[in-house]
Amino acid sequence: QLSDQQKMSESPLSPFRGVYLPPALHPLNKTLVKGGKWKDVDSTQEERRSFLHDFCKKYNSRKQLQTHLVHLVSRIYVEDRHKVLYCEVPKAGCSNWKRVLMVLNGLAVSAHNISHDDVHYGKHLRKLDSYDLKGIYTRLNTYTKTIFVRDPMERLVSAFRDKFEHPNSYYHPVFGKAIIKKYRHNANEEALKTGSGVKFKEFIQYLLDSHRPVGMDIHWEQVSKLCYPCLINYDFIGKFETLEEDANYFLQLVGAPAELKFPKFKDRHSSDERTSAEVVRQYLKELSKEERQLTYDFYYLDYLMFNYTSP
Repeated sequence: QLSDQQKMSESPLSPFRGVYLPPALHPLNKTLVKGGKWKDVDSTQEERRSFLHDFCKKYNSRKQLQTHLVHLVSRIYVEDRHKVLYCEVPKAGCSNWKRVLMVLNGLAVSAHNISHDDVHYGKHLRKLDSYDLKGIYTRLNTYTKTIFVRDPMERLVSAFRDKFEHPNSYYHPVFGKAIIKKYRHNANEEALKTGSGVKFKEFIQYLLDSHRPVGMDIHWEQVSKLCYPCLINYDFIGKFETLEEDANYFLQLVGAPAELKFPKFKDRHSSDERTSAEVVRQYLKELSKEERQLTYDFYYLDYLMFNYTSP
């Protein structure tokens, strides 16, 4: 373990030598929490934290830790006013979380009038990898770090529905065309030209292929590879399944304005049925037993880390 001084004085190449941030379980600072209604949420939070901590202690292997620090923190958003670090997990409430961070940062008055494009393409929020090494280490060591996760199969199906079942000027031509070309026999010219109409089974074939025609994407990448929960000791673990109460409790913990509540609205395709366990079941029926098992295996670490029940 390096002292802060050693960390700062090392050469700029030092982050390439591998990083190990011990998953220490720090007590949460609850001095700003008002009222007794958070008792159940708090005890659930402590269970999740200690579960992840124990998991990481048990399964962590130093051989896997040779990861460049800047890569480790590339998905983490920074809110300096309330000293918050939020690791973005797509399809787990991330759009509304970014809206909340913008309000906390004084960039908007309300989370309700920030458009989807403004959230994702407005470049209003800074990411942790945009700071120098000292800035990264200081924030990792002193800010409240949070991650919000979701049942892996629900997250996967939600991503597929969002990106492939609706018109999309990026996912259809980039991913759709490549997927149809490789996995659909006798694909017609129109499908090959537009990349529209990818079937769930074809999408899963792409996901499980070690020689994918196109790379991975953050919307279906494993949380273990997006946020590195065993290398970065997150203080707060929220779940999509209890999103509102977790988020509002977290806002209390960091001293957010009392009137700021986590938004309830669905960010896109609001008329669509939400991706639930029942919706997932219908999609999984399109797969063979082996494909279902391999998809579960793909997200195995996420299931284990966050104590989700296997489907």
